[in-house]
Amino acid sequence: MTRKKLVGIAGLGMYVPKKVLTNRDLEKMVDTSDEWITTRTGIKERRLVQPGTPSSTLAAKAANKALESANLKPEEIELIIVATITPDMPFPSTSCFVQSKIGAKNAACFDIGAACSGFIYGLVTARHFIDSGMYKNALVIGVEVLTSVTDYTDRNTCVLFGDGAGAAVLGPVTSGGILSHYLGADGDLANLLYLPGGGSCNPASKDTLKNRLHYIKMSGSEVFKSAVRLMTDAATRAVCDANLGCKDISLLIPHQANIRIINSVRQRIGLPEDKVYLNVAKYGNVSAASTIIALCEAVKEKRIKKGDIVVLVAFGAGFTWGSIVLKW
Repeated sequence: MTRKKLVGIAGLGMYVPKKVLTNRDLEKMVDTSDEWITTRTGIKERRLVQPGTPSSTLAAKAANKALESANLKPEEIELIIVATITPDMPFPSTSCFVQSKIGAKNAACFDIGAACSGFIYGLVTARHFIDSGMYKNALVIGVEVLTSVTDYTDRNTCVLFGDGAGAAVLGPVTSGGILSHYLGADGDLANLLYLPGGGSCNPASKDTLKNRLHYIKMSGSEVFKSAVRLMTDAATRAVCDANLGCKDISLLIPHQANIRIINSVRQRIGLPEDKVYLNVAKYGNVSAASTIIALCEAVKEKRIKKGDIVVLVAFGAGFTWGSIVLKW
């Protein structure tokens, strides 16, 4: 497709709850240990919302920071895309609640449910809306309250997940911006990572509650192998589509799910450790919010400078995966 204009990130914002759940805290809740969690995942702590806090509250806080960063008023935003697997409720879209909370009364709104790949799916979608000329400014948010669907009796999954939100304002830029992207999915593998209860397949009932079907279920080893292979492929394809090589990558920002997955992807791509951004130890897996929170922190820490080639890559339930190449 011939691009009509350059589209890039004009502003960034993030929000994470103040409450911290450490590995030591989890030792008191389930049969696990700090050493076991750290060795297998690289996670030391994760953030938790106060009970009853919906995703839209976190999303709105991150959105307001992104708008301030972009020097835009809420009414100037024409499109809001919220990537989440923990919406406030099945309907209406969480993006509509965010629109109301931030006062973006002129924005069209919808959600994306691509799990951990959701923010990248959202960036790609917003890019094309802006590229087509339909909208000038878009707000893309990744937000999760995963503690609301985490089973704290399952030691294999409860150590992984946390809460948080990140937001990016997209708009026309004069140079750089989004250079390329790659998206993929394989529904045949959907049963390896899923939340079975509460939808039309298994509507909420006494049985779904009794059988704990309203919590995340995961086949860890199969997910691990697929994540490494598909994230490596996605990042490599997007870089190639941008007419670049992996040696041109200034910083890789992968989905922060597991340090062993990240290291395996890094090694397969051929990047040194200092070219990969990590914050998995602080936040754990925040699904759709993971890559945007990491991008926000990388910018704040001055790990990214003007002209750098930045690659975001993620893998999530569905299975879905995606990558995007940015010139900063």
